[in-house]
Amino acid sequence: MNQENPCVEKRLKTGIPQLDEALGGGLLPGCLTMIVGATGVGKTQLGIQFSEAGLAQEGSRGAVIDLSSRGDSQNHVGYAQRLFSVDLSVGNLKEEVACPFGVERPSDLLSFLGYGGRRVLRSQMDDDQWHAWQSELNRRTPQLFKYVYSHLTHGTRRFIVDGIEPQVSASDSLQLDLLELIYHRMLRQEHDWLAREVLRENYREWESKVAQHAFDHQASSAVVLVTTKQTMLEQLMTDPLADGDLLAGANTIIMLGRQLKEGVMTRALYVAKHRGSYADQRIIPFEITEQGVRLP
Repeated sequence: MNQENPCVEKRLKTGIPQLDEALGGGLLPGCLTMIVGATGVGKTQLGIQFSEAGLAQEGSRGAVIDLSSRGDSQNHVGYAQRLFSVDLSVGNLKEEVACPFGVERPSDLLSFLGYGGRRVLRSQMDDDQWHAWQSELNRRTPQLFKYVYSHLTHGTRRFIVDGIEPQVSASDSLQLDLLELIYHRMLRQEHDWLAREVLRENYREWESKVAQHAFDHQASSAVVLVTTKQTMLEQLMTDPLADGDLLAGANTIIMLGRQLKEGVMTRALYVAKHRGSYADQRIIPFEITEQGVRLP
C-alpha cells in the first residue's frame, strides 16, 4: 500500500456503472467525496446506492450519519426499502452504543442532531443558544466516536454523512465542524489512537481486543451530501462553494443540479474535481427512477 497517498488504486463502486465509468472506474478509497446540490435533486438516493454497493464489494453496507437539524429526516429508510428492499436499522443516541467489539453490527443509520427544527448556524443563535448547543454536543460526541469506531471494527468502510445545510461561511456552520471531527479525528485516525479516544481510561483493559480488531484507517471513505441554495447546475459550476479546508481538501466533488433543455427541466451532473484520476468532463444527464439515480 502507498503510505504517502491513502487514495489507493482499487476503486470503490458507486452502485451506478455509468457513474463509475465517468470517474475512471469509481471513487478512490480512503478519500473524501462531496456530492453537492439543492434539496430534492437526488443526493440521498445516490448516497444510499453507494452505501449498498459496499455490501457486494466489501461485504458490509455503509453507515449513514445524518446531521440534519431541521424538519424531517432525509428519508434514508424509505429510499433503502424502495430501492433495495432493505430495512435500515436506526440508532438512538439516548441509548448507549453497545461494546464496540460486540457480535452485533451497529445500526445502519444514526441521526446525530435529531431534527430539532432549527438551523445550526452560529450567526442565527445568541450566545446562550450557542453555548447550549456546545454543551449538548459535548454530551453526544462520545457516542458518535463509539458509533464510528464500532462500525470500523465490524468491517464498515463506507460512511455517508448527510444533511450538511447551506452556509455563507464555513466558520458559521456547526455541521462542518462535526464533519471535520468525523473525517479527521475518526476516519483518518490510526485504529489504536481512535480506540484510545473511545475507551479512554478503560483502554488498557481492552488493549488485546483493540489489537484483534485492528483495521487500516487509510481504507475508510466518506461521501458527504451537501445541500446548496443553487438549484441550477450552471450556477453550481460558476458560483464558488463556501470556503473551508475540508471542502478544498475533498478528493472528489460531484455537482448535481437542474438544467433547462429544449423547454424541459431535466437533471444533470458534473464531476468538478477528481484529484489523481481521469474524470469525464462532460455535463451528464441523469434521471431519478424507481431504481434510484440512473445515467444514460
